[in-house]
Amino acid sequence: MAKRTQKAGATAKFGARYGVSVRRNAGSAMAKKSRKYTCPVCQYKKVTRKSVGIWHCNKCDYTFAGGAWEPFTRASDANSRILRRSVEGATTADMAFIAQQAAMDYERSLVESEEE
Repeated sequence: MAKRTQKAGATAKFGARYGVSVRRNAGSAMAKKSRKYTCPVCQYKKVTRKSVGIWHCNKCDYTFAGGAWEPFTRASDANSRILRRSVEGATTADMAFIAQQAAMDYERSLVESEEE
């Protein structure tokens, strides 16, 4: 006989209430919350959530702030890129200029190698 229903997983406690999409979104959020993540300090997969936005590595005891459901969000990735650029002293325009100069140097080296 064919299987008629799917397993509900962590959202089984909601039963048939609230609708499919709400239960699906709640299930993905609950899975993100309870998953173990990689520590930014020791690189082990031991980071767990202590409370909303507080993440703790059980190996090296490093505690840091992150997102509500995940320790690293898209906004935190963008902020870390901006901070890295400001620490290195290069702005976006500087990075574009450096890339343009590198491309021109590469083209010059190709032309010189062809001439030899």
